[in-house]
Amino acid sequence: MKSSMASLSLTVVLLGVSFVLSAKGQQNSARAAVQDTKGQSVYDELSRAPQKARAKRNPLEKDSEAVAAGRILFEQHCAECHGGAAQGGKKGPSLRVADVQDAEPGALFWILTNGVVRKGMPVWSKLPEPQRWQIVSYIRSLGVAPTQADSPPAKSQPPETMDLFSRHR
Repeated sequence: MKSSMASLSLTVVLLGVSFVLSAKGQQNSARAAVQDTKGQSVYDELSRAPQKARAKRNPLEKDSEAVAAGRILFEQHCAECHGGAAQGGKKGPSLRVADVQDAEPGALFWILTNGVVRKGMPVWSKLPEPQRWQIVSYIRSLGVAPTQADSPPAKSQPPETMDLFSRHR
């Protein structure tokens, strides 16, 4: 009985360690996925926005209709690259990361206006300015997407196995 309890305890410990290592591996994969070929973050472009541009405030910041309009514009112009939920796609990075969500609205507007052509982000300066601000409003409304590491771990054992643990305490 003691050896089976020891084996069971060891199994539980190993499952826990493998879960932690798996979560760390996913975090490292996510970081690597947002780096370009030179090892720089794709979000570094936000910091390259001129101070004057970053200081611009979104004139539609408090307009609840701007978010809805921005969603439609995002679906038409951005979702193809950034994904329908803005969590990243085949061509564009996630917009649901802290780097983007914490960026000044003016920096997001500047990126939309000027693009990052050498990295595949088109210039959207031909979109009317209010529409670009609507897209900024929509992007900011999304917030940071939860990662798997943020969510509670799934129970890795069936309920009847967990029952056995509680009986032998």
